[in-house]
Amino acid sequence: MFRGSFPALVTPFRNGIVDYDILCKLVEWHIAQGSNGLVPVGTTGESPTLSHEEHEQVVAEVVRTVAGRIPVIAGAGSNNTAESIRFMQHAQEVGADAALVVTPYYNKPTQRGLIAHFTALHECCDLPIVIYNIPGRSAVDMAPETMGELAKLPRIIGVKDATGDLARVSDQRLTCGPDFIQISGEDATAHGFNAQGGVGVITVTGNVAPKLVAQVQEATLAGDYARALDLQDKLMPLHKAIFTEPGLVGVKYAMSCLDLCSPEVRSPLTELSDETKALVKDGLRHAGLMS
Repeated sequence: MFRGSFPALVTPFRNGIVDYDILCKLVEWHIAQGSNGLVPVGTTGESPTLSHEEHEQVVAEVVRTVAGRIPVIAGAGSNNTAESIRFMQHAQEVGADAALVVTPYYNKPTQRGLIAHFTALHECCDLPIVIYNIPGRSAVDMAPETMGELAKLPRIIGVKDATGDLARVSDQRLTCGPDFIQISGEDATAHGFNAQGGVGVITVTGNVAPKLVAQVQEATLAGDYARALDLQDKLMPLHKAIFTEPGLVGVKYAMSCLDLCSPEVRSPLTELSDETKALVKDGLRHAGLMS
């Protein structure tokens, strides 16, 4: 069920307000383009600057619009266990298929604290959990041994791994077992991630190039790494350009170039510099998405 390309869906704004009409149009476009699932209100969905009410409404609108056609993994992370419980229970109530839960950021829990946090979330409802491990942002790294302990819980089913360490996939196969779902959280290394045992990507670039990213995943999962590499070569300049500044800013600007949504982001983020805008446009042309 959780294989292939899962765009970490942007949250479109218009004059500071969530644009739900555009959000629903994006959902339909992703389904038509071949995305295998969607992840609303992750970091790329600007979860840090959404109110709780906005967060929950975005999840509800995405689930409603998808209407069971592809899986929805709802962002439910927080550095506050009680807040994550709220988001998980809401996601289950509206019909999401799983929850994506980041390791608690800023307060830097111990490995023991991580086990306590994710165990509490596991017990709060029946929704499957995908752990999101991104030490570069959260300032805490879940060790493979810790993940192995959590993988013993029946509803902790996988990880979005954004460590950038491809050897970590093999380490986690040893501690969590080969059936534990490992999904890349880094576009530039997603091709190699699947070669190590991964089965998908939660993608930022997939917001603007969903068909190409889904085709890379399709090729790797079929064992056709030569075709996947050709596609990755087309995408690599765009991956790099989008992440020159914060990725969600880069991808929203790229989407605006294709008239998909506004480039608007919420403070403290700001629009791209002119230099980065030029890189993004070059990346879109290299990928064949813009003339």
